[in-house]
Amino acid sequence: MKTKHTFLLALTFLFLFCGSSVVFADDFENGMDAHTKKDYKEAIKWFRLSAKQGLAKAQLKLGVMYHNGQGVPQDYKEAVKWYRFAAEQGNAIAQVNFGFMYDEGRGVSQDYKEALKWFRLAAEQGNAIAQSNLGVMYEKGQGVPQDDKEALKWYRFAAEQGDATAQVNLGYMYDEGQGVPQDDKEAVKWFRLAAEQGDATAQVNLGVMYAKGRGVPQDVKEAVKWWQLAAEQGNADARKNIKRLNGSN
Repeated sequence: MKTKHTFLLALTFLFLFCGSSVVFADDFENGMDAHTKKDYKEAIKWFRLSAKQGLAKAQLKLGVMYHNGQGVPQDYKEAVKWYRFAAEQGNAIAQVNFGFMYDEGRGVSQDYKEALKWFRLAAEQGNAIAQSNLGVMYEKGQGVPQDDKEALKWYRFAAEQGDATAQVNLGYMYDEGQGVPQDDKEAVKWFRLAAEQGDATAQVNLGVMYAKGRGVPQDVKEAVKWWQLAAEQGNADARKNIKRLNGSN
């Protein structure tokens, strides 16, 4: 059984620094140092100081910490507030996260059109997560008319940047012939790229291709290798595939 990915949220402390003002850099760096030490209450204090002065990257951090409940009780509405401030300043990762909140209805009423708007703004800046999410919106017809070709376009943009989620979804579209002629070899290519990054869904799908001899010579040992890698990450489909192969329930 092959599976797909859906939306990604950029809940990370790795993001783009795009010529930000250095006026409040000391407060921000103090927050980063505290966060590295897992002193989240101290980190919140410093991020809040610079966020209130309009530093977008601090606003993003504060939103992430409220989202995760780090140093403060988890509060999606407060996360949304800070994501919005940073997103309106053009911070692409904040735009991704803000769009995700609208998509999921966390801290704000669910609104696919708003989600689409913010994903698109970030995608047009070249953000791979946003491009992948935008592909999902087009494929599902959420906030926009369903359009496999448009989905394929955005998945490809993200996949070519190395985004594993988009690579899986692009592979799946080639596998199913959605928006593109069906092509097992292309499907294998994209599943392999994601699988080699450690993506469990891609590993399962690549294993299926080897097991069935689609796009590659049939090779059960190779299939089991990839399923085992996915199973070690806790993937239930991989475990089921191995059990079926072994003739157990």
